[in-house]
Amino acid sequence: MKESEFQEIVWEKGRELYRTMPWREDTRPYYVLVSELMLQQTQVDRVVPKFNDFIQRFPDEESLASASLADVLRLWNGLGYNRRAKYLHEAVQAVVNDFGGVFPNARENLIALPGVGPGTAGAILTYAFNQPVPFIETNVRTVYFHHFFEGQPAVSDKEIVPVVERTIDREHPREFYWALMDYGAWLKKNGAGKNSQSAHYKKQSPLRGSVREVRGQIVAALAAKDLHREELAKQLEADERFEGALAGLLVDGLVQETKNRLHLTK
Repeated sequence: MKESEFQEIVWEKGRELYRTMPWREDTRPYYVLVSELMLQQTQVDRVVPKFNDFIQRFPDEESLASASLADVLRLWNGLGYNRRAKYLHEAVQAVVNDFGGVFPNARENLIALPGVGPGTAGAILTYAFNQPVPFIETNVRTVYFHHFFEGQPAVSDKEIVPVVERTIDREHPREFYWALMDYGAWLKKNGAGKNSQSAHYKKQSPLRGSVREVRGQIVAALAAKDLHREELAKQLEADERFEGALAGLLVDGLVQETKNRLHLTK
């Protein structure tokens, strides 16, 4: 397929399927970073209200950097994967303390921030700074699987990146990636460009019955009030997953124990 033909299809689908999101209406780097970390493992419709609440409470880098991790976790509660909240908190603190509150616009500096990998760095450069940077995300993969790798198994991101680099619209990269994202979401919904084609795809384990489920329950309980270990176990009707979940939260620095009382990290 010719590059111009592919771009025409993406633009057409982008106009047809465009989704309004608060981080598209305001593309400052802080908003993009918050949205990107929230969107990891979480659907857009769940993220939008959380994003709005988060920005209302922490409208800028300085307000988030100066907040306690406990306050950040309380507001994050319900999104799951609470380590993302810790990474976001630490990344913004690094922006404030190491970069004078100005978001870096170089990939190597962005990747140095906690929780920011190549994909997130690429998203920030593209959406916040409108740079034509190739990066891979689930919906982006879906579009390229559908048009360039149809039926091929175990396609690696290394194979996709050169095709992305060759075919992105370099004059309007931000809007082009929005179109890719919306088109990819539509393709997935309609059963095309399946994630199983990716060499990097791992099916997410069910939440129910997992240690991850109990981790979330512990954070939610401690977001309400500090508790003794025995009180927390009783409140959650703890089973064999409890000790492992709690130990993991303590090691990750999301929960602390002070004077025999457990609390979110302050």
